Amino acid sequence: MQMRTLGSTGPAVSALGLGAMGMSGAYGEADRAESVATVHAALEAGVTLIDTADFYAMGHNELLLAEALRGRDRDSYRLSVKFGMLRGPGHEFGGHDGRPAAVKNFLAYSLARLGTDHIDIYRPARLDPAVPIEETVGAVKELIDAGYVRHLGLSEVDAATVRRAHAVHPVADLQIEYSLISRAVEAEVLPTLRELGIGLTAYGVLGRGLISGHWSAGRGASAGDSRGFSPRFTSGNVEHNLGLVEALRTVAAAKGCTVAQLAIAWVAARGEGIVPLVGARTRERLAEALPAMRLSLTADDLAEIEKAVPPGAARGDRYPSAFMTGLGVGN
Repeated sequence: MQMRTLGSTGPAVSALGLGAMGMSGAYGEADRAESVATVHAALEAGVTLIDTADFYAMGHNELLLAEALRGRDRDSYRLSVKFGMLRGPGHEFGGHDGRPAAVKNFLAYSLARLGTDHIDIYRPARLDPAVPIEETVGAVKELIDAGYVRHLGLSEVDAATVRRAHAVHPVADLQIEYSLISRAVEAEVLPTLRELGIGLTAYGVLGRGLISGHWSAGRGASAGDSRGFSPRFTSGNVEHNLGLVEALRTVAAAKGCTVAQLAIAWVAARGEGIVPLVGARTRERLAEALPAMRLSLTADDLAEIEKAVPPGAARGDRYPSAFMTGLGVGN
């Protein structure tokens, strides 16, 4: 497994990270034993970066990871944890909380659930509009000084917010959606990260499965699958978007790889400071993703990929409208 460093101040991590959200029901029911086995397989393959959040199924994801990581050398992996998104007992979202006292409270619970004494990268999941970002990251800085957190991260914020946060404490990386069908980060955010020496961990590199090569127009979302509410998966949009996938499939076939491998490799090729996160829930999907990091894309390959999926070609927002307002950048 290749390694990459997250920015100028962040940790060295595997060039491919594992996003654990899907293991806790975000895309429908997941098999716990298979999830644990997938984490083990990722570690054995050299994956060292594991991403989670305290609100993924109200702590379920952190407890699952604690089980999967039990007995492992704590220095052999890096935990990236998001905080601040509020949930209700009916699993509904209740806004964001970036107050310093809340930040420390969230961390205390995450440490207990994960069974660890520190978090490697700690980040607010979204910007709390009622709390200046300086106050939120200032609280994380205090936790870093106290040894409970190693690095400050951000998630889904704009370039101006990145600059404000970085002025308080060096930011290791920004986690944000980045894929062939979600490229808004390229306009202002990505140049800002490069200027400041900040890494990027890219989630949604397969568009929540839409550009994995495994989704079909007639496939419906199962119970509890958030893709049932995603505009890009709705009738009218999904057919158009899958047409882009078929064009990408032609390029992948010529390259001798799968659609998913090509899409992951494209994100990885956007810069040395970018680490794609794959949300594999099974060992089979993980095994498909891993070879993407050995795929070398030439200038001609990149041109063919751009022709198959031009910037802005996807139809539908990447989140339902209620959630788009909380994002630092658009689609």
